[in-house]
Amino acid sequence: MSNIFSPLPENLEEEMFEDLVKGKHVRIERIVSNGQSSPSSGWYDQSENEWVMVLGGSGMLSFENDDEVLLSKGDYIDIPAHTKHRVAWTAPDEPTIWLAVFYT
Repeated sequence: MSNIFSPLPENLEEEMFEDLVKGKHVRIERIVSNGQSSPSSGWYDQSENEWVMVLGGSGMLSFENDDEVLLSKGDYIDIPAHTKHRVAWTAPDEPTIWLAVFYT
């Protein structure tokens, strides 16, 4: 048995990515951020669809078409494959815990 909320790193200099489940057509990942954002010089352009939910904290996603989506605890979004996006901002004063489901 495991718990999605522990263990959380105490000193988070970089985002933490952890595969929880990995199969042929699906991958479930826990991401923990604390004030981090994606590099400003690039976009995520994934070959998989991504369903992502914020379990704690908050973060802002930016999309290539200039849309921005603020996600807080309980909010989720489905991002189709090859939709260019990045993390613009995450809460600096508490961990942001993301649950990401990548699927084909």
